[in-house]
Amino acid sequence: MAKASETVLEIDLLALEHNYRFLKSRIKQTTKFLGVVKAFAYGSDSVAIARKLEVLGADYLAVAYVSEGVVLRQAGIKLPILVLHPLPVSFDNLVTYDLEPNIYSIKILKDFLQVAQERGLNQYPIHLKFNTGLNRLGFTENEVETLAEMLKGQNQVKVVSLFSHLAASEDLNEREFTENQIARFEGIVNALVKHLKHKPMLHLLNTSGIINYAAQSQYDMVRSGIGLYGFGNEAAIDAQLKPVATLKTVISQIHTIIKGQSIGYNMAYRAQEDIVTATLPVGHADGIGRQYGNGKAYVTINGQKAPIIGNVCMDMIMVNITGIDCKEGDEVIVFGKSPTAEAFASGAKTISYEILTGISQRVTRLVVDN
Repeated sequence: MAKASETVLEIDLLALEHNYRFLKSRIKQTTKFLGVVKAFAYGSDSVAIARKLEVLGADYLAVAYVSEGVVLRQAGIKLPILVLHPLPVSFDNLVTYDLEPNIYSIKILKDFLQVAQERGLNQYPIHLKFNTGLNRLGFTENEVETLAEMLKGQNQVKVVSLFSHLAASEDLNEREFTENQIARFEGIVNALVKHLKHKPMLHLLNTSGIINYAAQSQYDMVRSGIGLYGFGNEAAIDAQLKPVATLKTVISQIHTIIKGQSIGYNMAYRAQEDIVTATLPVGHADGIGRQYGNGKAYVTINGQKAPIIGNVCMDMIMVNITGIDCKEGDEVIVFGKSPTAEAFASGAKTISYEILTGISQRVTRLVVDN
């Protein structure tokens, strides 16, 4: 891959393909696969990722909001797209662009049925989400009868799937909690399906669910977000996946700092000895938050670790390159294969999801597929 000459986020579609095939190998051939491409495909490039998943044979895509689905449709993506958190203000756009809503409350169902009636829809696909323990979005067991009554005798919508979301599938110490979620989901499904004229598709497992619970609960489809981008929420799985995104930048300037001199805003770092520093053109406006400063994270230059020192600036960071053979213009890896986004994030006591999705859209995306 070409050396960086500016700050870029390199998107490796061959790594995506590797991760997709790894996750598919954990499920039956007949089980459908949904790729989550919300939040710019976890901070990368939603259109490029969606196109690749379409070519690879994914069955469904998912986004968080209608606007994200519209972008994919306008780019020519044909796969069914589930909108995980649709808002009534966007329902007209949702229908116009043939997106499929997650219906998660009585109010949202009423609102969508009204739009469906006004627009003369017939058997429009909807998905019903149930709250089995995450306590974020979803119908409860107590609403099943009301839900069934609202759906009875109408032709505007068709329930194509029932699903829920696991809260702790990556934590085997919480297996009892997860298995209780699975049992609650199955109870809800059994109670609702008898009221429907057909059996909708069922899906429950996220990335960690695929890894830890596929033997018992893969149902008709599984969903993966972070796994597609190279992280399995546990070291053994991470080792078998490949990070899709690599954030690269360059050395803008090198300074020799004399013992006692300070570096950056608020004199947050003061040299205890003579050191050499490099200034890099990436900062908190690009997604490298202030929490990564003052030794909480490091970058890699010519294979060697260079810790971030001082406070992160809006457009720049400074790193300690003492003892590293490098020069102005050399490439710097902020995260990628080493350090990974997970390792980079851990120094600031956060997770890979946050650093990946936080990379600003002003950072150039470079898509690589060879």
